[in-house]
Amino acid sequence: MKTIILISILAVLILSGCTSTPPVSTDDFAKCLTANGAKMYGAFWCSHCNEQKKNFGESWQYATYIECSNADGTQNEECAAAGIEGYPTWEFKDGTRKSGTMTFNQLSDMTGCDY
Repeated sequence: MKTIILISILAVLILSGCTSTPPVSTDDFAKCLTANGAKMYGAFWCSHCNEQKKNFGESWQYATYIECSNADGTQNEECAAAGIEGYPTWEFKDGTRKSGTMTFNQLSDMTGCDY
């Protein structure tokens, strides 16, 4: 019986070390993204854009965001000139673009920012 309890405790300890933990500061992560040239093009009516913003919480204020939608839902000139075709679109310092909601790990891989 003691062996089963000991094995159970060890399993819990091992598995708890396998979960991802949030960064020390999401603020610092968002600031690093901006400092490293990452920006997100989006639209106020886009559910995936809103999901991406929600992932950052209050720290979103430190990310670079370009609103692409006019009040009537049409694309504004800035985003049309940039060739943005879908939302969200992340653009990185080297000009690479990725469409869709990105995880913090994916953003970290693209920018070198620790998360």
